[in-house]
Amino acid sequence: MKKGILVRLMAMMFIQMMTFPVWFTTLAKFIGDRPGWDTPLYSMLMGIGMFASPIVCMFADRFLDSGKVLALCNLVAAGSLSGAFFATDSFTLSMLLLVATVALMPTWSLVSAVTMTHASQSSFPYIRALGSVGWAASAVFSIVAIKCFGFTDFEKSPWIFACGALVAFIGVLVALIQPATPPKAKGTPMSVVDALGLRAFVLLKNCSVCLLSVVVLLSMVAFQWYFYYNSQYLSDAGWNMTTAVINIGTLVELGFMVALPWIIKRLGFKGSTLLGFAALAFRYGAFYLAAKTGCHLLDFGGIMIHGLIFGILIVGIQMHMAEIAPAELRNQAQGFVMLLTAGIGYFLSVGLFRVVLRASELPTGGIDWTIPFMTAFLIAVISFALFALFYRSPAKK
Repeated sequence: MKKGILVRLMAMMFIQMMTFPVWFTTLAKFIGDRPGWDTPLYSMLMGIGMFASPIVCMFADRFLDSGKVLALCNLVAAGSLSGAFFATDSFTLSMLLLVATVALMPTWSLVSAVTMTHASQSSFPYIRALGSVGWAASAVFSIVAIKCFGFTDFEKSPWIFACGALVAFIGVLVALIQPATPPKAKGTPMSVVDALGLRAFVLLKNCSVCLLSVVVLLSMVAFQWYFYYNSQYLSDAGWNMTTAVINIGTLVELGFMVALPWIIKRLGFKGSTLLGFAALAFRYGAFYLAAKTGCHLLDFGGIMIHGLIFGILIVGIQMHMAEIAPAELRNQAQGFVMLLTAGIGYFLSVGLFRVVLRASELPTGGIDWTIPFMTAFLIAVISFALFALFYRSPAKK
C-alpha cells in the first residue's frame, strides 16, 4: 500500500469517528438542562440511524463510489447539525438530529469497507486506531471552551452542534480525496431484498455466524447504553468534564486496537471474543461497586477497559465478517455488523435501560445506579456463558 493512500485512509478514519461524539456524548446533558425537551427519540437516535446503514451500504455496493457516498452523508449531516444550532424547540431539534444521525451512522460501515478494500486485513486495526484517536480528540472542543474561554456551560449549549457541523464538513473534503472504490455489484440483477440492503443476511445461513450474531446482539444490550447514559451517571457521581473523562477510555483503546491482531492470533477467534465478554462483565461489576461504595477509582477502571471491549466485540467482528463476505457484499456485510451492534443492539439497550432507570428512581430524587449496573453485569455474564458453551469455530477450508 502506497504511503499516500495510507495517509488518506488514516485521515478519513480520524475525522469520521470524531464527527459523532462531538455532540452526541453530551446530548443527555444538553437535553437535561431544558425541562420538557426529553423524549425517547433522543436516546434512540443512534439505533434508529443504524437502520439506514444497510441501505446506504447497498448504494455503495451497487451504484456509486464509496468515497462519494461518504461525502454525501457528511454533507447532509453538516447541514442538519448547522440547523440544530439554531433550533429553539424540541421537535425541530429532534427532527434535525434524526436526519444527522441517519446520515452519519452508515459512515462507520463505509469507512471500514473502504479501508479493508485498500489495506490488508492485518493492517486494518492500526488504521482503525486512528478512529479511536478521533473519538477521543472530540473532547478538545469542550476542553478548549472550558479551560481557555471559561465557557463552563459549553456541554449544555448549542455550540456542540456547531462543532459537529464543522467536523462533518471537513469530513466531506476528506472523503472526496479517498482512493477510488467503485461498486463491485454494479449492473447485477437486483431484487427487493437487495434494494433494502438486506442481502448480507445470507451470511446467517452459517450456523456459527448465526449464533455469534445472537450472542453479540445480547451483549450489545449491556454495552451500548454506556454511550448515552454514562455521562449522566458520571455527572451524578460528581465527575467534571464528563466528555473528557469518558474519552480517556477511548484514548486507551489505541493500545488495545494495536494489540488486537496479536490477541486474536494467540487466543483464536473464540478465545478473544470470550475475553471481550469478560471485559464487559468487569466494566459493569466495577461500576456497580463504585456506585455502591463511592470509590471513583472503580469508575476509572470501568472506563479504561472500554478499548478492549470495543476492539474485540466491534472491530474483531468487523474483521471476521470481512473474511467470510464475498467482495460484492463487502459494504453490506459491514453495514450488517453495525446494524446488529449499534442499531438493533443499541435500540434494545436504550429501551430496556430506560425502563430500568425509571424503576431505579429514588423517592428523594436521583437514581440508584446499582440496579442498572447489576442488570448490565448479568447480561454480560449470560453472553459469556452462552458463547462459551455453544459456539463452535467453523472448520477451516
